Amino acid sequence: MAAPSRLNLYLDLIRWNRPAGWLLLLWPSLSALWVAADGFPGWHLLAVFVAGTILMRSAGCCVNDIADRDFDRHVKRTAARPVTSGRLGVREALAVGGVLAFVAFLLVLTTNLSTIAWSVVGLVLSLIYPYAKRHVSMPQAVLGVAFSFGIPMAFAAVLGGPAWELFGARSADAGATPGFLGSVPATAWWLMVGNLFWVLAYDTEYAMVDRDDDLKIGMKTSAITLGDADVPAITVFYLVFLGIWTAVLWEQVNLVVWAATLVVALAQVVWHYQLIKDRTREGCFKAFRLNHWLGFTVFAGVVAGLA
Repeated sequence: MAAPSRLNLYLDLIRWNRPAGWLLLLWPSLSALWVAADGFPGWHLLAVFVAGTILMRSAGCCVNDIADRDFDRHVKRTAARPVTSGRLGVREALAVGGVLAFVAFLLVLTTNLSTIAWSVVGLVLSLIYPYAKRHVSMPQAVLGVAFSFGIPMAFAAVLGGPAWELFGARSADAGATPGFLGSVPATAWWLMVGNLFWVLAYDTEYAMVDRDDDLKIGMKTSAITLGDADVPAITVFYLVFLGIWTAVLWEQVNLVVWAATLVVALAQVVWHYQLIKDRTREGCFKAFRLNHWLGFTVFAGVVAGLA
């Protein structure tokens, strides 16, 4: 069997054939764009956030694989990853991630100063997460913040405007465009909190797949911390996510459309419970991979509810 080409190794490194990862990032970010704009946000911001999400998720995979290379070789599911298996060197993988992150930053530069500033915060969070698994009993919460950061960035991109003033205009400057802090209202932060619970739900399902291996190597995960409470906790996480988003969007979306959205979303929650209740590797991994459909359902509800 011929050795894979460099390009194929790079594509494997960034999980190009597994789009579920960037879809989990994309749907809440696009939902936030629509909410912030009270409808279609325009082709420019749509293109920036779609491309930026794919690029940053790919860069995050590079950082994660570098950070976890000594652990991943002891986990069945991850032992063959390019960096872990030695087919790609650490410097090479870091260079790939750096190029991808740089291109994503160039896209952010086409928005406004507020979004640029928030993107730096998001980058720091994405770099912290791989190392949180060594020290935090629920590292999925750290991932939840990092994976939800497209929400405040989306609001900043829509509301921040081309203002070269980080902390917003003075109150006397009527009609001036809000800056760094003023461009992200309370609505964005509540949506981010709600989304964090969705990340807790699906990444705990993901952690259940590797629980046996993680226990052997001393990795900390929510699946280990929750123990036998994992399945009911995941169900509660899903319900809190949907509850917070419903409360935040209640006065903004068409309630008939949103009620239909909730019916479809709750049916998926029941399906996920059926998949994970026996805690099999196959069932938990399938549940994790199907989460992008729940994200799409909520996004479709937001778009239709605002139409």
